[in-house]
Amino acid sequence: MRQKELIVYRNMEEGELLQDMAWLMTNYNTAPRQISDVLFRQIGEKTRPRDCGGMAELFYDCIHRLIELAGRYGFHGNLWHCYLTNLLVNNENSYSCGCEIRGEIEGTINEAALHDIVIFKEFFDYDFTDMVRTLEVPEFSLIQHYASSSRESKVYNTRICARICELAEKFCRDHTPEEMKKTLAEFYKEYGVGKFGLHKSFRVSRDDAGTRIDPILNITHVTLDELVGYEIPKKKLTDNTDAFVAGRKANNCLLFGDAGTGKSSCIKAIANEYYGRGLRIIEIYKHQFQDLNDVISQIKNRNYKFIIYMDDLSFEDFEIEYKYLKAVIEGGLEKKPENVLIYATSNRRHLIRENYSDREEIREDMHTGDTVQEKLSLVSRFGVTIYFGAPDKKQFQNIVKALAERHGLAMPEEELLLEANRWELSHGGLSGRTAQQFIDYLTGRDENRR
Repeated sequence: MRQKELIVYRNMEEGELLQDMAWLMTNYNTAPRQISDVLFRQIGEKTRPRDCGGMAELFYDCIHRLIELAGRYGFHGNLWHCYLTNLLVNNENSYSCGCEIRGEIEGTINEAALHDIVIFKEFFDYDFTDMVRTLEVPEFSLIQHYASSSRESKVYNTRICARICELAEKFCRDHTPEEMKKTLAEFYKEYGVGKFGLHKSFRVSRDDAGTRIDPILNITHVTLDELVGYEIPKKKLTDNTDAFVAGRKANNCLLFGDAGTGKSSCIKAIANEYYGRGLRIIEIYKHQFQDLNDVISQIKNRNYKFIIYMDDLSFEDFEIEYKYLKAVIEGGLEKKPENVLIYATSNRRHLIRENYSDREEIREDMHTGDTVQEKLSLVSRFGVTIYFGAPDKKQFQNIVKALAERHGLAMPEEELLLEANRWELSHGGLSGRTAQQFIDYLTGRDENRR
């Protein structure tokens, strides 16, 4: 097999399994004496193989690793094909990154990519019948028709896993490498490549290697239609986001107002509703603002649109992290990439705590006006500010009624609203969050009664 001849799809994560399987495909029927010497060099001194028995041992080890991958990723069906497909959809290279969102690209890179797809097609079409018979490993059939467990994958959610398994089946139906390459390019266009292609949202972390952007595997699947009320704020938010994903001019956006009014839920809904149009959300906390430049450098040349999301953003007098944020938004020499916007939520309109002493004429600071402007300058860099106010009594009751209907609660309206009024008096007042908590309480109570 020709895995060492790969040009574009090299340096793949979890590529050791491919190397071992390729070696088995080439050497499983060699003479016994040759097997021991070659395999000894292949897998090291930890296990000294004996003729065909050592070859079968490596084959069993490969089967074990495929089943472990199925447990981590949630794969089902032909695990060998799913493994190969996973390598292709996660390998970020000049061809795959060029195809993401845009589809087929032009240039010589297509010839190099086709060269590699020819090799992958050989792996997909490989007939294991003779190897299974020669090495006497009938258990290989386990990974050809594998039924996965119902537990959650540790790497992919159900939606992503299904896409990879479906793509593996499509590859099997492709008769030529050219057809397989076209199928792969269409996948890149529709879903993208690597972690940014397969996941909606991300968080930032740091290790010895530097700043990392890690996928968030489970995000609440909420849509804007499910958020009752606030039609004008939602319209302002979607208008700005529509312009952004369409490549038009758009602004950084600040959602501010009372607690529990749906600001964070709107951001989650944006992540869900615009994912198919190439939008990705990266959540970052204020203690990580010094990593903002590293984050932007990793995403600025990708074909996706990125919203860097800051939840519950506010600063006390002694906190200076906002200076990093100001520089990144519009203050540095380097132009902010056109595929990056910043969305933030806050209970404060001006983000940074102000004191009456800031405006007093007599104080230690000789330039009072400069101090005030320093604190106000951050919010002015958000071109769109959207207010989410607490609902009045009637609006609160409308939210309760809508949520009760959505959850199928059969309760007389008068009784429902009476209990809702009692609930909000002792649970945080009038807000959409209080209404949702009240409905959750009723739903849980009714389920316990059944």
